[in-house]
Amino acid sequence: MAGRLLQTRLVLSAARCCMERGEYSASMPTTLNPGEEAQLAQTIEMFEVITQSQPQDYQSLEILKEAYSKLGREKDVIGTSKRIAQAYVQMGQLSSAILEYETILQRFPDDPDVKAALAQIESKASSFPTESAAPIAESSAPSSTISTGDTTIRKRKAAAVGEMDDGRMAMRKIFVDSKHTSAADFDLCWSTPDAMQAPVDVIDPFIQLLSDKAILPIEKSVRILIDKARVGLIPLERYDIDMELARTFPVDACRRWCVLPFDRMSKSVLVATANPFNPQAAKELSEATHNRILWYVATPADIVKNLRKVFRS
Repeated sequence: MAGRLLQTRLVLSAARCCMERGEYSASMPTTLNPGEEAQLAQTIEMFEVITQSQPQDYQSLEILKEAYSKLGREKDVIGTSKRIAQAYVQMGQLSSAILEYETILQRFPDDPDVKAALAQIESKASSFPTESAAPIAESSAPSSTISTGDTTIRKRKAAAVGEMDDGRMAMRKIFVDSKHTSAADFDLCWSTPDAMQAPVDVIDPFIQLLSDKAILPIEKSVRILIDKARVGLIPLERYDIDMELARTFPVDACRRWCVLPFDRMSKSVLVATANPFNPQAAKELSEATHNRILWYVATPADIVKNLRKVFRS
């Protein structure tokens, strides 16, 4: 670990030298119209709420940092970078924390907080034999990676006969193995949509059916999902949904899996879901964009309401 941390420091130190020679230039705030500024202000408001309640949600912190950067609020950018680094430290991802801190030092070489934090990380490095595992949101949650060769063919054949991975096994482990529901109740509420049939309306997700049958309240199901997947909770009722963006994604996939692409931030598309463990949904959305997909949990009612607005029959 100590060797990897030292290597990280050397790489970033070289980058800082390039900056000092003028080979890198600091990013300047983008020229924005009033509408874009208002949208960014809303993004900041939403994601400040999310990150205050979930300080280790580095995904949301990255979005927040970029929004501050676009508005030229450098002090807030630096403050958010420090929060991102602290989140990495709390998760045991020390190399990522060092990269974030060193990025700050590229702009402010004498920042005392960053220097103290780096010294503390390096003093503790020997007590971390390996980096901790990545958050569930990066390992078990939907991935945009698509297999190649024989694996691709096998998966396509499996999907054709209704054997796609819609997250059933992961969700069963979360809800049944952890005693939130019985196996019988899980099987009663879980249904896999027909991939060959175009849905005429949004299909209610698993946690909505649990609520409808008075098995588990929506609020509890949502809390379980954000805790297990380590993703943020997005209050869609307070968000200005980018409907034109949503319409660039296939209506069948959005309705079938109850997923809503609701905003874009740089090279990322933000998507609301009630099942953050659905690789099939991730695959179908990824085929419609070159951007990275970032997942957020939202209540099924909010997702359904907005999908019906976006895709009016």
